Amino acid sequence: GRAAGQGGRAVSTSWCPVGTAFDAKQQQQQPLRGGAAGRGTGGLFGVPELSCPEGFQEAQEKALQESEQLVQRACSTPPGPETVMIFDQLSDSLCRVADLADFVKVAHPDFAFREAAEEACRNIGTVVEKLNTDVELCQSLRRLLADETVMSSLDPETRRVAELFMFDFEISGIHLDEEKRKKAVDLNVRILDLCNEFLIGTHIPNKIDKHVLPEHIRYNFTAEGNYLRVAGLHADCPDDLVREAAYKIFLHSNAQQLARLEDLLASRNSLAQLVGYDTFAHRALQGTMAKNPETVRQFLEKLSEQLSKRTQKDFEMMTRMKMKLNPHNSMLMPWDHPYYSGVLRAERYNIDPGLYCPFFSLGACMEGLNSLFSQLLGISLYAEQTKRGEIWSEDVRKLAVVHETEDLLGYIYCDFFQRPDKPHQDCHFTVRGGRLKENGEYQLPVVVLMLSLPNSARGAPTLLSPGMMENLFHEMGHAMHSMLGRTRYQHVTGTRCATDFAEVPSILMEYFANDYRVVNQFARHYKTGQPLPKNMVSRLCESKKVCAAADMQLQVFYAVLDQIYHGKHPLKKSTTEILKETQEKVYGLPYVPNTAWQLRFSHLVGYGAKYYSYLMSRAVASMVWKQCFAQNPFDRAMGERYRREMLAHGGGKEPMLMVQGMLQKSPSVEDFVDALVSDLDHDFETFIMDS
Repeated sequence: GRAAGQGGRAVSTSWCPVGTAFDAKQQQQQPLRGGAAGRGTGGLFGVPELSCPEGFQEAQEKALQESEQLVQRACSTPPGPETVMIFDQLSDSLCRVADLADFVKVAHPDFAFREAAEEACRNIGTVVEKLNTDVELCQSLRRLLADETVMSSLDPETRRVAELFMFDFEISGIHLDEEKRKKAVDLNVRILDLCNEFLIGTHIPNKIDKHVLPEHIRYNFTAEGNYLRVAGLHADCPDDLVREAAYKIFLHSNAQQLARLEDLLASRNSLAQLVGYDTFAHRALQGTMAKNPETVRQFLEKLSEQLSKRTQKDFEMMTRMKMKLNPHNSMLMPWDHPYYSGVLRAERYNIDPGLYCPFFSLGACMEGLNSLFSQLLGISLYAEQTKRGEIWSEDVRKLAVVHETEDLLGYIYCDFFQRPDKPHQDCHFTVRGGRLKENGEYQLPVVVLMLSLPNSARGAPTLLSPGMMENLFHEMGHAMHSMLGRTRYQHVTGTRCATDFAEVPSILMEYFANDYRVVNQFARHYKTGQPLPKNMVSRLCESKKVCAAADMQLQVFYAVLDQIYHGKHPLKKSTTEILKETQEKVYGLPYVPNTAWQLRFSHLVGYGAKYYSYLMSRAVASMVWKQCFAQNPFDRAMGERYRREMLAHGGGKEPMLMVQGMLQKSPSVEDFVDALVSDLDHDFETFIMDS
């Protein structure tokens, strides 16, 4: 890029249009004039130490030295805004290594790099645990928070950041006596270990003696000697018996995993109570939009009430379809829901992905995003040449995010394609948070977007299914939040905000991805240039509403289960009995004896007591879309309001205040429920057109 602060819109010589960069994926990157790309070896993400795995050790040591100096400075600085700045620098020096390592440990193709990054994560994690129980360090922050004169002179963001740092200390039991503090540290370590063990357990396949299964369905599963390995639910398999077998075997209860889950829930509860909360849910919901478990309970109960008639109708439709295809066994079971809702969708609307893919080449989709961001926010995406050693796979593309008047805002590394050993998940990683540095320059944010797109044939562009296109827009929503959450403090930059608010920008992008006016700007047949017909977009949108109430009811069931597990302890019943009771009451399809779905519920780790977040974020995104963008998805004034009220603050402002600023009113739980339920209504115009 250019030197910061050069102003204007002079495009760097190393930039090229974003669409070209992706549709030319198969062609090798051309070195810059004079072969600059080949000269000078940098390291991963341009961090000089990381040109080899051993560099992680060096980066760690540097961060630890820096952090020791900052701790001393924090302890000797009189209470004032500088205290918060030092704390944020301390957080930044550790996060710069830990966040980068978090990404490298899952995505780098080289095992040595993954291992070194894993080690770095562990070591930095240990240091963070230590700092969170450092009494002297905490005292320096407490002095600031106790000084009313100084506190009242701080701006709201600085105050909030100071409170968030204090919250981290209190969760580690800093305010307790030494014995209890030690107990809190031990519980934190125990919880971390149990989370890792439980997570591994959620993915482990189950084995069964092959003779137990009828011969004609055995080929669906991997054979290992006399056993068959069942590694998933086979939810899309048309054979009812295969789905039933997979469900009963894959979800069969496992004593070890059950013990881990019970231990995890009990440990979380003990820690929460030790540091002064009624339950783990009370602790987890501190600082969120919902604020407390009571609000979450109301939201889920009211949503369930509003959905119940529609869900019943959906189940009746699926049952009729099952009777038609399988007259001998027409009772709807949990393994039928995903399959028959898909059958109904395909039968009612012809939405074979093969019909859509040719219109969604990756380059066209990237140009679509570029055009949308340019109209809404005055932002352009450019592909930038990378230096040797900067990227971990040759198909990674680096995008410079450039504002028309504010210049370079940050970088997005796009790791979009499948490769061996790469996790099959779509996600957004913060590699470096933005912050205002001591010298007055802004530390530019750096993120990675990871997708699992198929590798296309040589010379042909990568074609996306509608689902992949929507995922790309979703992840780009997170990336824009990271680029535009230009906070003074790294601790609250971009997506470092409340979990139930973090998905709003990404889900909002799904609404743009499903709007014909937006899609029509970029969806062109890669061979003929023909635009995607309007009725194909309408059909796609309407097809998503088929059985959508039942799909949402399933999400409500998971969210309720998560709340009960993290609510009052000791639990009244075993986790499996709670599952059975909640499934029959909230979801409506029968519990299957000897199964324990909760042992595969991996979200209990990262979203403990917060699984409801996805539904609440969707409700807010839906309200923002309808009120601000449905009339005109390219409205620049609304785009600017969205940036100013919602994206700009990262986690530096209370989430509900951001929502109020955007909607210009304070939404109630009922408003959230109405927004979600009204999204299920069919669009009359499309309905008539297609009939």
